[in-house]
Amino acid sequence: MWWKDAKIYELYIDKFAGTIGNLTAHLDYFEKLGINALHILPHYPSPMVDGGYDVMDYLNVRPELGTLEDFEKLIEEAHRRGIHIMVDFVLNHVSEHHPWFLEARSSKDNHKRDYFLWSETGNEHATAWNAFPGIKERNWIWNEATQDYFYATFYPQQPDLNWDNPEVVESMLANMDFWADRGVDGFRLDAALTLIKRDGTVSRGLPETHAVLKHIRAHLDAQYNGTIALLAEAHLEVEEIKKFFGNGDECHLVYHFPLAERLPFALMRKDPNLLQDILTRSENIPPGCEWAVFVRNHDELSLATLSKSERAELLAAFNAPPEYLFNKGSSAALRLADMFRHDPERIRDMIALLYTMPGVPILYYGDEIGMHN
Repeated sequence: MWWKDAKIYELYIDKFAGTIGNLTAHLDYFEKLGINALHILPHYPSPMVDGGYDVMDYLNVRPELGTLEDFEKLIEEAHRRGIHIMVDFVLNHVSEHHPWFLEARSSKDNHKRDYFLWSETGNEHATAWNAFPGIKERNWIWNEATQDYFYATFYPQQPDLNWDNPEVVESMLANMDFWADRGVDGFRLDAALTLIKRDGTVSRGLPETHAVLKHIRAHLDAQYNGTIALLAEAHLEVEEIKKFFGNGDECHLVYHFPLAERLPFALMRKDPNLLQDILTRSENIPPGCEWAVFVRNHDELSLATLSKSERAELLAAFNAPPEYLFNKGSSAALRLADMFRHDPERIRDMIALLYTMPGVPILYYGDEIGMHN
């Protein structure tokens, strides 16, 4: 259970080091920081509409980052230093340029058609969650070639996979095996809460989605003797996020989004007691599981679990420039240095508070040196 004692550092290869080879050359830096696990943000070939989360090929690396052999060397050198490697794995969707979707959108008779979700009317799933209401009005996207709609929870260029199709499940497990066979120690499961869609629901965290995650866990446990860690991205209230641990048979780690939103609020008010209720509610998780605790990461600070007045108070304190606001101003994409006005003492206080929290801490690249947006 290497993840129980993990100190994770999250980074983009290109933004941190330029190339995989340069990242390998910087591994000593992580040893000095006391980091023993790297979460590498999407490294796959991609048109980069969504920072690499629009994957074109799950079995390779973007050419500008290096080669597959470079990545294998990175894993080898990291392991030699006792550093584990966790990669992002995008479960919910692919790029519109992925070969599966290129086939599927070409004809209603194509075999890959059932790898995705389609509608003649675009009326189904009307109550489902739309991740980017500021970018698209709804989740059904018109496909000219077949004169119907495909479903996309996130960007219009990211068609959702049909996880009700056993072929999709087996194909994605094979993609995970590819990286695990090369020594990857864990997977961050992107958008883990939206895998299964059901009409008349918000299609977030459905029981069928948990069944899929249990299946993935069972497969990896059987193939790799329980050595592969799964980290779930599931932004909900504490009681709902806990379900992604299952009975210890789902994900080993789950992001603690409500705590991440509460931490800067507690620091701003200089009142650590504001954390007590959420920490109490976070207790009693299955053995072998841990909360993944963080303050900032590659996504916006959504503040979804704060009250409307708390959210307004925090955003006003941050005073974020308009270009850093997201989803119609309800959240902000800010680094620690921008949240705390480049005040080194407050940045240190925030990181220190993070590392006192129960769970596995995750540090976003550059925050340790006060990097700004």
